[in-house]
Amino acid sequence: MTSTRSALDADWLGLCRRAASGIERMLASAPMTSERAVETGERGSGGDRTLVIDRSAEDLVLAELNGLRDEGHRFLALSEERGEIDYGDPGVRVIIDPIDGSLNAKRGIPHHALSIAVADGPTMAEVVFAFVYDLGPAEEWWARRGQGAFLNGNRINPDLGERRGRDGRLEVLGIESADPRWIAASIDALVDNAYRLRALGTIAASLCQVAAARFDGMVSLRRCRAVDAAAGQLIVREAGGLISFPDCREPLGAPLDADPHSPIVAARSFETLRALEGIPA
Repeated sequence: MTSTRSALDADWLGLCRRAASGIERMLASAPMTSERAVETGERGSGGDRTLVIDRSAEDLVLAELNGLRDEGHRFLALSEERGEIDYGDPGVRVIIDPIDGSLNAKRGIPHHALSIAVADGPTMAEVVFAFVYDLGPAEEWWARRGQGAFLNGNRINPDLGERRGRDGRLEVLGIESADPRWIAASIDALVDNAYRLRALGTIAASLCQVAAARFDGMVSLRRCRAVDAAAGQLIVREAGGLISFPDCREPLGAPLDADPHSPIVAARSFETLRALEGIPA
């Protein structure tokens, strides 16, 4: 039998690409909101109502993982809908959000993404591979620890900087968990830090915008889950950016489990990271 640790050396990029293609075809077969809004009658591990498209997307990813298991690879999967699935080795973790931004997908709003991360330990710091496929603009983002980040096959320049207006505020700040009540509670700090706000409705895709310096920073206004952030945070770091989970003891100490532990902050400079950590959440 293949060594359990060989799971880290599996063809994760190929697996993710196959899963993304399958999800694209599935969504193309149900283009209308009336089709995508159908619910299963269940709630996922995160508490949200599960859509049929969520479950179908998860099934496509799990089919790929089942293939890895049949080849002898061993790991533990954590998925948005079904929670933990034991594939034989909790030391290798696969963190999955089949459709991050399900509301967008349901309504036909462009940004909604497949997010998959692979880790050799229990926290964000130990993610070794990350893949985000933004199904709206059809953009493929991926990274390997220590090897850089890539957008549609092109390596992202890690020296990309942030942009500020004449008054010193960030030109574009991404926000997630954009409930109007939470924005209202944080509005003074947002005004102090940003000239313009953008809310895509998906943490994974928003983090990728920071990786490419399209956003000058990003902050979630509530605690986020590992399934939403695990892949995107490595892509930011490998693209030269910085990540913090400010409610955790260590900046990258957020656990790779089902519970929301901390807001996430992303930036392209240490100064901005520290400033954004001060936005109340």
